[in-house]
Amino acid sequence: MKLSSKMLSVAGLGLLAFNLTVQADDGYRVLDTTQLMGSGGTDYVYVDNDGRRVYVPRGGNTLVFDLDSHKYIGTVTNAGGHGVAVDPNTHHGVVSGNPPSLFDTETLQKIKDIDGVKSRPDGIIYEPATGKIFILSHASPSVTIIDPKDGAVAGSIDIGGAIEQAQADGQGKVFADIEDEKKIAVIDAKSMKLVSKIDLGDTAGDPGGLGLDVKNHILFAMCAEPSVCVVVNADNGKVLATLPIGNGTDSGGFNPNTMEAFSSQRDGTLTIIKESSPTDFAVEQTVKTKTGARTSSLDTKNNRIVLITVERPPQTNAAPAMASTTGTTNQPGGAPRSRHFTGPGMLDVMFVGK
Repeated sequence: MKLSSKMLSVAGLGLLAFNLTVQADDGYRVLDTTQLMGSGGTDYVYVDNDGRRVYVPRGGNTLVFDLDSHKYIGTVTNAGGHGVAVDPNTHHGVVSGNPPSLFDTETLQKIKDIDGVKSRPDGIIYEPATGKIFILSHASPSVTIIDPKDGAVAGSIDIGGAIEQAQADGQGKVFADIEDEKKIAVIDAKSMKLVSKIDLGDTAGDPGGLGLDVKNHILFAMCAEPSVCVVVNADNGKVLATLPIGNGTDSGGFNPNTMEAFSSQRDGTLTIIKESSPTDFAVEQTVKTKTGARTSSLDTKNNRIVLITVERPPQTNAAPAMASTTGTTNQPGGAPRSRHFTGPGMLDVMFVGK
């Protein structure tokens, strides 16, 4: 194993940044970790594959990293929240905070707060067929659609449940986890209407992550309690497989280049699921990451999965500062999904690949 590190001071923010590179043997592993000292809670990590950047909202700001060099680039100040989505055409991004923020991805300057989002913003996704950004919520309305050109609210959809992660098929259809119903919502992005709901069946837990094989129309619902991935046909809702994953999933995805789905978990594991055919699925590998690394995003160019967690200083372990953000659902072992560490600590941005 080869280990190297670099440290720099981030002027004006009181932060320290590190790059840790690890080389190991075959299979998926943590190839590199960028560390940044700071404070505030985190939720989602977002990979902008077109702009080659990684966005991590933390506290009241959004931290930005280079997707290829893994180095810290800068901060979008006063624009914090849960997640980020970027429109590659306008080069505008939206942070799903309360209120949400519109920012310029080239200058990293906040443009404005977005008014008119009545629900509590949580997850977020860019929908390419309409060029709109969908903000997901656990409160009504469940989905708020934003025009990234100017941040105007284009419409809203009441799903009737708590929405977690979503995926778009690029043809105007959006699939979204309904956590409290154990279902997946099917949304027509152009008409901004709920089309149907796919029932995940009796073997499912609460879906917190979602992967989509667009070519074969297959959904991978990553569930907690029980900790399973339910594989379903997106067209007819047929359950194709139920596979074990780690504890505390909050995010997932699918890589069409490798035909693999993935689920990131709070227990410090990343589950890789191989799709050998549209009817053949198996857990291929369980990758050791770090405790708390429950959200992830995909670098499609390098076939790497990006995860985040915050390492708490030793003195905070006994009584960490916490903040409630998304309800009260508990994870196995007593770790609540809805409570995120908000005190000072080292942010780890991990890059997993082969």
